[in-house]
Amino acid sequence: MVEFAPDTVTQPDTLSDAGAATPVTREAVLGAFLRAHRERLAPADVGLPPGRRRRTPGLRREEVAQLAGLSATWVTWLEQGRPVALSARALASLAAALRLSRAERAYLFELAGRRDPQQAGSEAVPPAVMASVHGIAGPAYLLDRQWNALTWNAAAAELFIGWLDEESQERNLLRAMFLSTPLQALVEDWPHRAGRLVAEFRAHSIRHADDAPMRALIEGLMAESPAFRAAWLSQDVEDREGGRRGFHHPALGALQFEQLTLWPAAAPGLMLVMLLPA
Repeated sequence: MVEFAPDTVTQPDTLSDAGAATPVTREAVLGAFLRAHRERLAPADVGLPPGRRRRTPGLRREEVAQLAGLSATWVTWLEQGRPVALSARALASLAAALRLSRAERAYLFELAGRRDPQQAGSEAVPPAVMASVHGIAGPAYLLDRQWNALTWNAAAAELFIGWLDEESQERNLLRAMFLSTPLQALVEDWPHRAGRLVAEFRAHSIRHADDAPMRALIEGLMAESPAFRAAWLSQDVEDREGGRRGFHHPALGALQFEQLTLWPAAAPGLMLVMLLPA
């Protein structure tokens, strides 16, 4: 039996449709989603015999419960939109039982307000995403959840001395920003940019704050950089909005770019950053 937590849920969020007379609760949306996907499955799809004649399409709730290792009562309550808080493991079992696609599984976990344990490990980066970085004319790079540079193009290697150049041994953007003297000299208005970078990282990393690599990164920087420690303890949070980025390059001189950050749908958790001519 999969573990689940029948805890009482606080005041539910609401998802309102334009023109709707009453708000639709998140639990009701979750219930409708589960019911629709249960009704789309035939017994043969999940290796069950057809059994006796069925009055409604798809699997029965009892069959989904059996496949997921859950109580049929809890499956019923979920479909009815009752405030039931299932554990991440139970949601994963439901997703597997209902044969949900990656996008459907992600939607299920978002609705339930849980983090998918499948997303806790390192990302497998699709080759097309990696290749796209090298097809961009200006400086471009791809970051993982801890903001380690996974790949970057030649223009980025030329620009980012102290981080992406051949001489640098540090590929983590945060560590380079606070521990690399060449990168600090390169970045225009470094104190402001470094503080904003920490605020952006706090917003980006919150969903993975309990991951061991994330904790190790933050704890290491807290110990090694007083400037990072002060910025982190300030509790500032900002969106990664892009905008003008200035650099003082020792060989190329003063440079100005417009930064654009994209989140590839094919690689959740990763960021593709491009610097466009200003």
